[in-house]
Amino acid sequence: MNITIVAGARPNFMKIAPIIEAIKNKKKDGVHIHYRLVHTGQHYDKNLSDTFFEELNIPFPDNNLEVKSGTQAEQTAAIMIGFEKELEQNPCDLVMVVGDVTSTMACTIVAKKANTKVAHIEAGIRSGDMKMPEEINRIVTDSLTDYFFTTSNYANENLIKLGISKSNIFFVGNVMIDTLLKNEARLKRPALWKDLNLSNKKYFVMTLHRPSNVDEEDLLKKLVTQIVTLAKDYPIIFPLHPRTKKLLSGLDLNFNNLHYVNPLGYLEFNYLVKNAFAVLTDSGGITEETTVMNVPCITLRDSTERPETCDIGTNILVGNDLEKIENAFKLLFSKSWKQGSIPELWDGSAAKRIINHLVDIYKL
Repeated sequence: MNITIVAGARPNFMKIAPIIEAIKNKKKDGVHIHYRLVHTGQHYDKNLSDTFFEELNIPFPDNNLEVKSGTQAEQTAAIMIGFEKELEQNPCDLVMVVGDVTSTMACTIVAKKANTKVAHIEAGIRSGDMKMPEEINRIVTDSLTDYFFTTSNYANENLIKLGISKSNIFFVGNVMIDTLLKNEARLKRPALWKDLNLSNKKYFVMTLHRPSNVDEEDLLKKLVTQIVTLAKDYPIIFPLHPRTKKLLSGLDLNFNNLHYVNPLGYLEFNYLVKNAFAVLTDSGGITEETTVMNVPCITLRDSTERPETCDIGTNILVGNDLEKIENAFKLLFSKSWKQGSIPELWDGSAAKRIINHLVDIYKL
């Protein structure tokens, strides 16, 4: 069996690492299963792509489409053109896509038009917010997918409501948590820890990149200013996504306790998250990691495709509502934050389950 695995952006790399390891282990057992790794180049900042291959021991891709930046349409078209050529030159039995980035959707469309089966890792998640490009990617991908590998019962229910056969839905857990648990002991204190005189549980980590938070200058100013004020004298470490950095460049948002830093590698970033007092983010994946590491997480979004991080984990949604943000900080500083637990099957073995299912499906 030949599998083409697609990776396009930072979250994908964390998800493919354990899958590749599981495939290699099956091969050692004598199973005829092979993979080819295709990197679309959707993220091209070294700290958002190449570093992850090095840190997570992922082999460098067999092909890099080098798509880079552009509008949604430009990026989608470039990925589709490049991936169509890839599949023509290297046919496979199955295309495996992960997550919900542009590459996920674009490569799914190309694969299905080439009459190739598709497996979607992290299928079925939904935010209900059609203003999010990722939500459109999820819907299109799941409308074409053959095998659905899910992280939660919420995702299972979403797929069943769409009429997907239960026989094609496989509840396997969360591959990103596989990577976190495997690397937790390897997390690396970044140089900025000493430079900024950080102390355990005495600082915040913040990430922002979604258009709803960063595209409107006045809103962005209000958000950042209030967060800085509410954080008291606690430092806020703010790694800048390329999109956010560009948008912030014209704003005068300089505060003594706000520290803009370059994107960090996986091991350094998660070291900061694990030891933070709390995390503020509009990323979905980070809310999963904070849940497993039992770190309070304030999500600056009105909806989430990962409701288990709120219902079971340590996450709460505040959107960009200044009053809700203030109330969240009151909970933090009064030590009244809710106690979270870890969702079912987020145990470090999701990738093994995925490959075991594929071995059964293809009778390898």
